[in-house]
Amino acid sequence: MVNMNRILSSENRYMVLVAGIIIQFCAGTIYMWSVYKEPVANFLIWTKEASALTSSVMLAAFVAGILIGGRLVDKIGPRKMCIIGSLLMSFGILLSSLVTSEHPYFIYLTYGMIGGFGVGVVYTSTVSPIQKWFFDRRGFATGMMVGAFGFSLVLFAPLARYLLSTIGVPSTFAAFGIAFLFICVTASFFIKNPSENYVVKKTPSANAQKQYTPKEMLRSRSFYLITLSLFFILPAYFILNPLFMSLGMARGLEEEIALMGVMITGICSATGRLMITWLSDHVGRMTAMLMIFAFTLTGVVLVIFAENLLFVVCLALIAFGFGGAAGIYATVTSDHFGTKNMGSNYGFVMLGFGASALIFPFLSTGITVGGDYTLSFVICAASCIASFVCMLLLRSSYRSRNKADAKV
Repeated sequence: MVNMNRILSSENRYMVLVAGIIIQFCAGTIYMWSVYKEPVANFLIWTKEASALTSSVMLAAFVAGILIGGRLVDKIGPRKMCIIGSLLMSFGILLSSLVTSEHPYFIYLTYGMIGGFGVGVVYTSTVSPIQKWFFDRRGFATGMMVGAFGFSLVLFAPLARYLLSTIGVPSTFAAFGIAFLFICVTASFFIKNPSENYVVKKTPSANAQKQYTPKEMLRSRSFYLITLSLFFILPAYFILNPLFMSLGMARGLEEEIALMGVMITGICSATGRLMITWLSDHVGRMTAMLMIFAFTLTGVVLVIFAENLLFVVCLALIAFGFGGAAGIYATVTSDHFGTKNMGSNYGFVMLGFGASALIFPFLSTGITVGGDYTLSFVICAASCIASFVCMLLLRSSYRSRNKADAKV
């Protein structure tokens, strides 16, 4: 006799995955500020530097949304928090359409703080439950979901450019806000945790894994190694991200090629999110993390002197590594600390992401003289080595856990 509960459980997890992919695909557009920056500056009669700061505000709010939203996901469930996050994200973008040149800094509040916080909430509300549904294929499921987050920029950026040039800034914000409100809130109703009697082919180690509380995790050595390895592997991308176009042209690229380079880095970032996490299911998390280190360090060292098309190759390597890191650390967190408190625990790990995004660009600005970023890239290379050391130390934790699993 066919066990219908088993069939329904198997089907339900793919429904949750598809819904999460749709939401992540919409949420990824919050990273399109590089597309909005100049049109918004012109529309609001504002400086480009002031407009560019919106991205930093958004990123800080994004990490705050992951941290706070993650704790609430563990308490009230992913569906409710995903709906709340979708509303905040959509209304943040929609309210941006009402900002005028009289008070241009309101864009920091609408797009940056409200929208960014909402994206952080939906991000953790979808990534956290998928660790529980796909504990047997965490890399695959997480990669599919955060890969959608990365590919969003590649596909939505041309649409945003078209809308900005045809219907203008306010109408573009309004169009995206309304569309995401309908799509994401609807998809949120399919986001949920598996029931306690969820039946799949569990391994003994999956059943025996210790479920860490945030307090227990914060007292562990592994937490600091994971968070620091994330903190140190990302600086190159965060420093180069706002410089892709300008630095590329300074290195000998034509404007059209530089623009194509930006698109290539978007594709590579999205591919890294998908491929590295998927590969980690087959080659192991540590091997995948070391691949991220190798790609990033190679790109950073070469970019010190790279010109013309080699510069694009360097950006592609760094973007691929960044995407891989953005994807795999959710699975690394659940591997070490379990899935029960995944929302809270992953939020704390992501503090390394936020700190890196805020500290290193400011450091680079302070030490850069006359457009020479050599010292910044040397620091990025050194930070990659620091991340590598953390990864090696973390490897002993994986070995200890695998030995314990073998005894179960």
